[in-house]
Amino acid sequence: MRILFVHQNFPGQYKHLAPALANSPGNQVVAIGEEANVKRAQGFHPRIRILAYPEPVGASKQTHHYLHSSEAAVRRGQAVLRLAMALRKQGFVPDVICAHPAWGEALFLKDVYPDARLLLYLEFFYRARGSDMNFDEEFPTSFDDQCRIRLRNATQLISLEAADAGLSPTRWQRAQYPKAFQGLIEVIHDGVQTDVVCPGPVAGFALPGGGTLRSGDEVITYVARNLEPYRGFHRFMRVLPAVLRARPKAQVVIVGGDEVSYGRRLPGGESYRQLYWREVGGLLDGGRVHFMGKLPYRRFIDILRLSSAHVYLTYPFVLSWSLLEAMSCGCPVIASDTAPVREVMEAGRNGLLVDFFSQEALAEAIISVLEDPGQMTTLRAQARRDIQEHLDLESRTLPRLLALVEQLAERSRPGGQQA
Repeated sequence: MRILFVHQNFPGQYKHLAPALANSPGNQVVAIGEEANVKRAQGFHPRIRILAYPEPVGASKQTHHYLHSSEAAVRRGQAVLRLAMALRKQGFVPDVICAHPAWGEALFLKDVYPDARLLLYLEFFYRARGSDMNFDEEFPTSFDDQCRIRLRNATQLISLEAADAGLSPTRWQRAQYPKAFQGLIEVIHDGVQTDVVCPGPVAGFALPGGGTLRSGDEVITYVARNLEPYRGFHRFMRVLPAVLRARPKAQVVIVGGDEVSYGRRLPGGESYRQLYWREVGGLLDGGRVHFMGKLPYRRFIDILRLSSAHVYLTYPFVLSWSLLEAMSCGCPVIASDTAPVREVMEAGRNGLLVDFFSQEALAEAIISVLEDPGQMTTLRAQARRDIQEHLDLESRTLPRLLALVEQLAERSRPGGQQA
């Protein structure tokens, strides 16, 4: 079986699937990604050949602002097209193409490989209502924004029209796509390595300003790829003065970068961390609030293992891996009562859910968990069981992903027969 992966930040969501396919005797796996990102992925797997395209030029100043993302997507799609054509000349014709369509990389793949089966990773379809847009009144969107978002979906829609199948990690994420395409989409999560992401002892966790956290310390954790409103960073920061007054021994560990993954950037290059520290920092003991930036994975797991109260907040948007990893580690999780969190968390069963907009409810929940850790014992154990039973990589999600790819590969062969 020949498989082509296309993801600008390879391996991205394919970090388990691609190696599993490459490890199977007889399979040939090739990946395409953006040059700057691929440099970090070189050596990812000895049997995966990784090709890189240079970062495409963005939209010109004369381009209508609704079309900025569309023009950038076309340029990126063309860059992938050139690599795919070169691969075909070299004799590589995939049975299955696994691609993320959001950035335009999948636009022309079927034109090069019309007989290959195209499997799209369908992460998020933008909607003006009912999901992230206009969810938070503190960050309103204009009618112009709504029109722009409609055009932003054009890239995915063109790729979807050519697709043979799709997969989304949650039911809610699938439901954001047009009903005409939902029948193509399987709901299969990327999976959690529950044997690695698990409770365990931590000898000590060194803090950047000095000092060390150890098991038994009162530790509040918050994790996001980047610290920004889409993941409720502003809501979290605003509850810290009340929480730390009530819990004088508590330490706060915040993991995440200063870039912007989603939503608007602030003027002047300011980060949301700087903005909200300016707002509430004067009410906080800076020696008890630790900004860790982005951590190596092992260090990230260690801080989850030490967590006394893990806070996860999100707009109705893509579900973060970090929430599932926190559950797999048996963290006492306090999360926002938003979609798609409700697919994996049930209040009072495997964690606590609070209104995203209620600072009082969030503060009370954190303080309650720290005051009486025993109330979370059963919930923590259940959270880990739920991840093991439904989202474990080796026993649950990876076998389903491999079966889907194999099924598509069989359909790409003449007469549907295995080569």
